[in-house]
Amino acid sequence: MGAGIALFVAVFLACAVEAVEATTIVLAAGTARDWRSATSGLVAGILVLAAITAALGPAVTKLPLPALRLFVGALLLVFGLQWLRKAILRASGHKELHDEDAIYKKQMAAAQAASSQRLGLVPDGYAFTLSFKGVLLEGLEVVFIVLTFGANAKNIPLAALAGLIAVVVVGLAGLAIRAPLARVPENTMKFVVGIMLTAFGTFWGAEGAGAKWPGSDAALLVIAPAIGCFALLLVAVLRRGSTTATGQPATPAVAQAEVS
Repeated sequence: MGAGIALFVAVFLACAVEAVEATTIVLAAGTARDWRSATSGLVAGILVLAAITAALGPAVTKLPLPALRLFVGALLLVFGLQWLRKAILRASGHKELHDEDAIYKKQMAAAQAASSQRLGLVPDGYAFTLSFKGVLLEGLEVVFIVLTFGANAKNIPLAALAGLIAVVVVGLAGLAIRAPLARVPENTMKFVVGIMLTAFGTFWGAEGAGAKWPGSDAALLVIAPAIGCFALLLVAVLRRGSTTATGQPATPAVAQAEVS
């Protein structure tokens, strides 16, 4: 039961982060250019993702479970540690916070400056392409998260449900307010997702290599908090180091890092 809840929460949060970024791109394309073209790009991207999921889903489930867990565990560790590293740097003031408002304005400016050109039945090819690419690129990560988590946990339906709910909730919220979801605590979500991806990657990678965790799936309830505590400790150490070096607390503006 605990592992199922952890699976749902991890997939939901990870997919929600990707959905926020995709929604921002679609909103920029629709607002600055043409809503019909942006919506067409959104639908086309979803259809392509559905085809990819239908093609890869059965293949993933047929892989030997130990090899699958070792491979996916390693991939999740790569992704999770990258997310966690950025989250730690942001929380400690060594990297600027992820700003959906800034990303939205950047996408809006680029869309407004681009020339208009019809693409077949689509009135605005630029809006269609921008929306399609945003949905496809962010959606591929959603598909990866759903398939890998679902296959490893032997519960693809639960993972798919969590991903679908996250995408629908974020998408409907964005389209309802027609504005970037700047109030979504995305930086906090990325911190939590980084912890959970790293925890699942550690758990499945070790199992794939032949290790046996005490308490089986319940070990995740210890691994994730332990990684979270270590990450928070690193944040505190980095903040203290910046304060010692500069004489004042570090802020996200200190690093002058590019928003990504």
